[in-house]
Amino acid sequence: MTEEEQTEEEQTEEEQHIDLRKIRETFAKDRFATENGAIIEEVREHYARCSIELTERHFNAAGGVMGGVHFVLADFAFAVATNWNGMGVVSLSSTISYLGAVKGKKLIAEAECVKEGRSTVYYRVNVTDDLGNRIAEVGINGFHVHSQA
Repeated sequence: MTEEEQTEEEQTEEEQHIDLRKIRETFAKDRFATENGAIIEEVREHYARCSIELTERHFNAAGGVMGGVHFVLADFAFAVATNWNGMGVVSLSSTISYLGAVKGKKLIAEAECVKEGRSTVYYRVNVTDDLGNRIAEVGINGFHVHSQA
């Protein structure tokens, strides 16, 4: 077995231990995001992919998707990526850069860890539409909250 095949097999074993149904139940309590249509599509260590099917309520007076929709989805993806295996990370700061208008019918946010330290994390969240257009990029600094006994 090559090193690449072994790595793929290890990833498959890890992904099998992730119970997406249970994660969705946990994050159903994140009501603002879920009531605005956010769903969890994929989760693995230091990564989450979430999406929102766009409806009339997501559009602003000018006919574009409200900027807050992009941010809510990105923040939700960050929360899932950092807390799917137990709550313990909160966001400290976030920046969003809008890159283009939505042309599709769905927004997709992929949160990926750039750096994880003892007390802080930094994630980059790329927001695209279902046509592959880059819509926004979000940088989020988070803090590991240590539970008190």
